[in-house]
Amino acid sequence: MTASDAPRRGLLGIAAGTALVALPALAAAQQKPRPPTADGHQMLSAASFGARGDGATDDTAALQSALDAAFAPGGPGFLAIPPGTYKVSRTLRVATPAGEKGDITRQHGLIANGAHLVSSIEGGGNVFEFISNATVRFLLIEGLDILGGGREGHGIYLECEHKEHYLYNICLREVTVQGCGGDGCRMMGNVFESQVINSYLRDNKKNGMTLGHGARAGILSAIHVFGCVFGQNGQYGVEMVNGCYDAGFHGCYFLLNGKHGLVALNGCTLLSNCGFENNHESAPSFDKGGAGIYLQNFGTLIGCTAYSMFKQKRLIDAYVVSKLVMIGSDGHGDAQAKDAGLARIDGEKKRARVTIIGSAGTIEYANGFEALEIGGGTAGVRFGSDWQSPNLAQLGIYRLWVDKRGRLRLKNGPPTSDEDGSVVGA
Repeated sequence: MTASDAPRRGLLGIAAGTALVALPALAAAQQKPRPPTADGHQMLSAASFGARGDGATDDTAALQSALDAAFAPGGPGFLAIPPGTYKVSRTLRVATPAGEKGDITRQHGLIANGAHLVSSIEGGGNVFEFISNATVRFLLIEGLDILGGGREGHGIYLECEHKEHYLYNICLREVTVQGCGGDGCRMMGNVFESQVINSYLRDNKKNGMTLGHGARAGILSAIHVFGCVFGQNGQYGVEMVNGCYDAGFHGCYFLLNGKHGLVALNGCTLLSNCGFENNHESAPSFDKGGAGIYLQNFGTLIGCTAYSMFKQKRLIDAYVVSKLVMIGSDGHGDAQAKDAGLARIDGEKKRARVTIIGSAGTIEYANGFEALEIGGGTAGVRFGSDWQSPNLAQLGIYRLWVDKRGRLRLKNGPPTSDEDGSVVGA
């Protein structure tokens, strides 16, 4: 029940004649401004706290007051920012109290469809940040549109750098962040089991998005990103840092970033149906460019594509430590990038396994590394040929390889040297 509902409900118990007499006084009472309440049963509006959204007024203080009321312990948890243009000159911040008193385990969030935050923040402060010092679930940030001025930090910053506290089951949906001096969005620490959906992170000075384990504590995991665009960012479309790896990108597009579209230094769980186009805009030429993806350790790519006319050289550069699987992926180019291809692969020769199935585009191998290729290129199946390769052809218990003199060898069991087994062809 809202503050304005109370007099209406009281009116129901009054006799009809008395009610008619009371109506003018009631109407006058309702015209008087009432302070917003946080009784846990309503969604607050930033307008009730004086936010004007006229593009001229500095709405920082009003928006911060609205956030404080909405996310206070026992507060309603939901804040609506009506359509409009809101000038922001300082960081808008939600920080939960430490421990159980700060726990939020019900749905809550920020609904801002049609609201545009225009930042004039300087000195590297973030535009909006949510810091969890407790266990926080079911946070929704929807429709928020941030336009940076280039001197702030990150557009949206989510953090839970604790071992015993968590920020999870969160959702960023239909969010736009452009022009910020740092990343468009940055998630750090114990953030997991969460989604970013249909969002647009573009033209930020650093990365479109950064994901990472906490520098002090916290493991980021099970992040899934759907249908998002990461474009024209100064460094990377997405960077995965501090050892994090458990993220999936589905139907996302990475284009025109200064360097790689995606950098995953400890691996990436899954990329499916993602496109990488014309990244490495900051490179002086195609020869000095690079891949859409730079990946170390492990990864799985399904139905991913790379297209270039300028400086992007291939879909992926990978140094594989455990395994890499690519299925139905493609890399090619036109114009000055006519030599663009699919992959350049290096890795731990004795234990890394790479399987490439039904994919198209030139594959380069570095330092004698070999993969298992099926249904791509000019051959039906291409096995490893070095005796130490984990991708040797295996017929039952027999292994086949090509020795240093170009002869085909067969061995019952794994070979122990290049000259092991018997020569069966030359």
